[in-house]
Amino acid sequence: MQTTDKNLSRRNFIRISGMTGAALTVGYAMPTLANEVAEIFTAQKASEQGIELTAWVSIDKTGKVTILNHRSEMGQGSFQAVPQMIAEELEVSLDNVNIDFAPGSQTKYGSQVTGGSSTVRGAYKTLLRTGATAREMLIEAAAKKWNVSKNECYAENGFVIHRPTGKKFSYGDLVEDASKLTPPKDVKLKRREEYKIIGKPLARQDNPGKVNGKAQFGLDVKLPGMLYAVIERNPRFKGKVKSFDDSATMKVPGVKKVLKTSAPVFAHEREAVAVIAESLWAATEGRKVLKVEWDDSGFEHLNTEQLNNRMKEDLKKPILSQRTGGNPEGVFQKAEKKLEAVYETPYEAHACMEPLTCTARVQGDKVEIWGPIQGPDWIQQDVSERLKIKPENVTVNMTFLGGGFGRKAFLDYTYEPVLLSKEMNAPVQVVWTREDDMTQGPFRPGAVYECKGSISGGGRINSFQAKMAAQNMNHQWAPVPDKTIFNDSTTEGFLETYFESLPNYSFGDVPTESPIPVMWWRSVYSSTNGFAYESFIDELAHLAAKDPLEFRMTHFTNERYRWLAEKLRDVSGWGSKGKNEGWGVAITECFKSIVGEVVKVSKKPDGKIKIDKVFAVMDCGWYVNPDIIKAQIEGSIIMAYGAAVTHEIHFQDGKAVETNFHQYKMPRINEIPEIEIYIMENEEKPGGVGEPALPSFAPALCNAIFDLTGKRIRKLPFNLNEV
Repeated sequence: MQTTDKNLSRRNFIRISGMTGAALTVGYAMPTLANEVAEIFTAQKASEQGIELTAWVSIDKTGKVTILNHRSEMGQGSFQAVPQMIAEELEVSLDNVNIDFAPGSQTKYGSQVTGGSSTVRGAYKTLLRTGATAREMLIEAAAKKWNVSKNECYAENGFVIHRPTGKKFSYGDLVEDASKLTPPKDVKLKRREEYKIIGKPLARQDNPGKVNGKAQFGLDVKLPGMLYAVIERNPRFKGKVKSFDDSATMKVPGVKKVLKTSAPVFAHEREAVAVIAESLWAATEGRKVLKVEWDDSGFEHLNTEQLNNRMKEDLKKPILSQRTGGNPEGVFQKAEKKLEAVYETPYEAHACMEPLTCTARVQGDKVEIWGPIQGPDWIQQDVSERLKIKPENVTVNMTFLGGGFGRKAFLDYTYEPVLLSKEMNAPVQVVWTREDDMTQGPFRPGAVYECKGSISGGGRINSFQAKMAAQNMNHQWAPVPDKTIFNDSTTEGFLETYFESLPNYSFGDVPTESPIPVMWWRSVYSSTNGFAYESFIDELAHLAAKDPLEFRMTHFTNERYRWLAEKLRDVSGWGSKGKNEGWGVAITECFKSIVGEVVKVSKKPDGKIKIDKVFAVMDCGWYVNPDIIKAQIEGSIIMAYGAAVTHEIHFQDGKAVETNFHQYKMPRINEIPEIEIYIMENEEKPGGVGEPALPSFAPALCNAIFDLTGKRIRKLPFNLNEV
């Protein structure tokens, strides 16, 4: 899949193609109210009414199709899924489709943040309608040329065909006439069984560019007169710049300037010193000899042990309640069969394959930004507010991302080059080293959970209580936050059907205080919640003397969950466990998708634990490409494996200890077990795909280890060789 000419702006593209009749350009305008259906316009009509089109499809006279994608591509597959949806209804081959990134604009596109596994589930209906609308306009144009009924014509593979005679026009032959038509208000979308492209495991067409080097990532951006900057940031997040000595730095050939700078990190301004040079090498060498004195007074310098102890102490405090039902504590106190357990999960780095980088050019009251960006609309709004310029004067261009996991939706690394470009009156590219990326955070918050539950005489859960002690990332956005507000994510990962079957439950949190910045990490709080909740469900199953999978199923009130569990049971061979094997199961719900996983373990001849196989079943509802889903499930499981047994971020004296992959070790390919994946087929609304498979792996693994050894693992990470 090729990208369109980067020098051809979106506005000019519509002007010279759609407006001149040289193309059929159809897009939709964001509705004023959230419950309104987006209205579809041609480029001509949108221009006449002063309307900005959002995601659009344009077909030129050669029949080539160009699609604008309003979301980023960080490996999750939007560059394949978006055109696959439009091409299905448009009746064209993906080989004849170009796709390009939309610039950041909240007013034009609504949310452009690629997070919460939301690209397909947030826009699929409108994207399908856009493709179908263009198809129907082409059919209408052909029917008028032949002077026949529309009902006698159909579209196929880039042509409109007259069924009785076999005559046909290519789309390119029809675009000029079609562009003058009014888009139909209602179009008929295909049924699932009619799909030719959607639901098929088509090869990703952005892969060739990523293999041959043509795909543009953040570091590939090159502008005339561009300068390079590296930044010395305080290893303690809230520290200030007391003074700096740049005498040695300024002697490095190519260094242009050294200056104090800052960037927003939530409600805090992180101070730093930037070295700006004619080359990245010169900037890096200049930084090595830069001397900075920091003021680290006025805030705590915590280490990991202190953080963990603080969270455990916080468990003794009353919760900020998010969701309750019945009388869980009263039932628990009277129960004969009851259990309490504490689970611990660590701080984690995002550790994307591509460290942060961003380029900016400031010219008067105009700003243009390029980079691996998850939230272009957020960046546009942030920069316009800080520089007090109109949002439309801030252009945010997305490159491909070498991973994001939430980190690249943030505002700090994009604002740094804006300030430096304004200072230098030249384009500036700020490059983060791996060490910068690893030690600066923000990190996934560590968490400690207290779970309490009881079993009725009938062997069912009659009370379930979960208390989370962790930093509340929402509290960081205001200088003086309202700390009486509960964490609205304490139920993430917990199956929604349980709230219908459990008569007594309680979920809440105690916000732990710490100066360490924390933020979203793949699957957000589900990544830690899932470990605690599904481990505890397993413990309750054993307390009830029930099979762990069957025990869960007895609490399902919705058939959708039961069907997934039955599929998981059947494909994994659950119940046929052999001697010296341990099997564990976990089922979690995240971003409107349900994922069940079974992990099988055994002991190697030396007595160490071996993970033999992982079975995963995902119910994400209506979906586009099964290969993309399988890749995301595999990636999620491997990332969860790393967080469970190989890596965590430690702190010492307020500073992150791990600086690179020699300390923050990634899972190796020879450590990864066989992963077998299944996707449920149904017509439910689309759920997320990029994140929901992560939370269930760690509890399934630990439950399997218990099944084999009788040892409960309640703290992550753990050493698989020492169990």
